[in-house]
Amino acid sequence: MTTTSGQDGRVAFQGADAPTDALLTACVHCGLCLSSCPTYRETGLEAASPRGRIWLMKAVHDGRIGLESQVFQQQMSGCLNCRACEAVCPSGVQYGTLLEASRAQIEAARTEQRLPAHAAPIRLLRWLVFAGLFRSMALFRGFARLLWLYQRSGLQWLARRSGLLRVMRLAETEQLLPAMSDRFTTADGQILPAIGQQRATVGLLTGCIMSTAFSGVHAATIRVLRRNGCRVVLVPEQGCCGALHAHSGDLAGARELARRNIAAFTGLALDAIIVNAAGCGSTLKEYGHLLHEDPAWRDRAAQFSAQVCDVSEYLDRLGLDTTGLRSLPVRVTYQEPCHLAHAQRISAAPRRLLRAVPGLELCEMHEPALCCGSAGVYNVTQPAMAAQLGARKLDHAQATGAAVIVTANPGCHLQLAGGLRQRGSAMRVRHIVEILDEAYS
Repeated sequence: MTTTSGQDGRVAFQGADAPTDALLTACVHCGLCLSSCPTYRETGLEAASPRGRIWLMKAVHDGRIGLESQVFQQQMSGCLNCRACEAVCPSGVQYGTLLEASRAQIEAARTEQRLPAHAAPIRLLRWLVFAGLFRSMALFRGFARLLWLYQRSGLQWLARRSGLLRVMRLAETEQLLPAMSDRFTTADGQILPAIGQQRATVGLLTGCIMSTAFSGVHAATIRVLRRNGCRVVLVPEQGCCGALHAHSGDLAGARELARRNIAAFTGLALDAIIVNAAGCGSTLKEYGHLLHEDPAWRDRAAQFSAQVCDVSEYLDRLGLDTTGLRSLPVRVTYQEPCHLAHAQRISAAPRRLLRAVPGLELCEMHEPALCCGSAGVYNVTQPAMAAQLGARKLDHAQATGAAVIVTANPGCHLQLAGGLRQRGSAMRVRHIVEILDEAYS
């Protein structure tokens, strides 16, 4: 446990989740991360760089500033947590761990009234999202069905045409809403047999957003896995991975969801747990760290995380069955989701899969691994920076002349698709498994 004493009334780090001195001092402030950091690239501000933010964390740890510092709070919320700095850091600094711990310290201090509470609307929103919707799949699906009704009934069209959303200052945020699928993917214990010779048995994480707004991606994932000899199990009792909780400072909520998923998948004879959302996969692979201080769960968490594979990672490792792939004459460019490229260090596998499709032309964009600005709910909480990064990404993508942007994360998909709509572009965004599924069909 790390407890930091404050000075002159400064609000200090305290408790088990406080950033430790060992993690903070791993950073030698060499600056090799600067060119990889999206916010530093956009602003040129030292405080908006990884080493600048670590300096602020160390200042709180040492009592030179407190959690009440507006600069500290702004920089902790202004970071995308894209983990690009980790991928290039020669010292192996665990920046994501430090950032999430710092955010958790701010939220804990608010709860304990050591810092002023959020404004009432934000408190209500956080309670609805983190304590309600994402902890109960029944509630989440009910809310998703209401969104589906809003989108299909004409209410969305009316809200947009009437100007009501502009009056309420919700027009840009509402544009980011995902289009709900007509049919949701339910983890009901169904077992889908392999097509041809069985090579493996895998479980699919259905999650929350993916099971409701991207159910078609799940269907494509299942078909592609089955075509590659995988028996697919839709494990019941699973739910949200907890990524948004962890990224937003609710580590207790993230741990609760982690335990539920670990329990759901325990005891099943699975060769792998497959994830088709980069942000979810990153969090699932870090359950071992999330629960490392819980003696009842840490070993189970580590075993669970060791089984987790991104779908592109697993197909590449298994060896893609190319015998049934038909020619797909299309030019695509690949946008690397941060939590796939940087947090999971999976970059080559998706490209190998795309190049295996006959007729497909892969055109690399400039800065493919620079964050697109989605970053969970970042495009809602930090819309200006998110818009800058989104525009930068789309400029590079459109410069390739590709017809399709291929990605592997729902947040990136929504960010890019929303930007393309605003530009009036015919360019489309598709998940990598949708490309493979089309080539098999």
